[in-house]
Amino acid sequence: MARAAVLGRLTWRVGTVVAVREETSTARTIALEVPDWPGHLAGQHVDLRLTAADGYSTQRSYSIASAPQSDRLELTVEQVPDGEVSPYLTQVLAVGDLVELRGPVGGWFVWRPETPEPVLLVGGGSGLVPLMAMIRTRAAKDSRVPFRLVYSVRDPQSILYTDELRRRGRHDPGLDIAYAYTRRVPEGWPRPPHRVDADLLTTNGWPPELSPACFVCGPTGFVESVAELLVGAGHDPARIHTERFGPSGGHR
Repeated sequence: MARAAVLGRLTWRVGTVVAVREETSTARTIALEVPDWPGHLAGQHVDLRLTAADGYSTQRSYSIASAPQSDRLELTVEQVPDGEVSPYLTQVLAVGDLVELRGPVGGWFVWRPETPEPVLLVGGGSGLVPLMAMIRTRAAKDSRVPFRLVYSVRDPQSILYTDELRRRGRHDPGLDIAYAYTRRVPEGWPRPPHRVDADLLTTNGWPPELSPACFVCGPTGFVESVAELLVGAGHDPARIHTERFGPSGGHR
């Protein structure tokens, strides 16, 4: 059975784009129907392969945004300046188009609803994507595990899933959301632009004595900085799960 599961993850499948949704001026969510999808865990990602008419092929890895309970597989892609794949996915790909997918991939950066410990999510930019899959999974499972999200973003216009986060933050008492705006803050915001720091994590995170599960995702420098802050605050390094992307890291 284990061998069959591994072979399944290595199988390329063809997914059909059934919907696209613009999240920001540079980010888009792509909903796919993937026949025989084996299922996934919140936090996993997929490899996506594109092949041109002349046979040239390239692939990238993208976090899964949807909960495992969803009937569609959703990927949220942020356009990368001078990127090879992301401009096509965010500007050209259309409903009815086909893409090749392989996965799900990853077993460390995942949240399982049966775990009882409180959860701290810290996301930078599009690092929110796999964390959103965890938030959606918690809601789909009607879990009572308390979540706290610290989301670092350049400005209000760069927030992914704006309406959904606002709705969940207002109506779910088990989900607390805090923002760190690094370039421009909303009118009337109590702090000037700033990065995630020790004070923000102390105020909006969990005390280490509660042994929370910590999930940190974003650019490499962001992830390393936040992980150091959490360890410095007394959190067990073994309970700090990290996922990074960019030139020095993994997927987007």
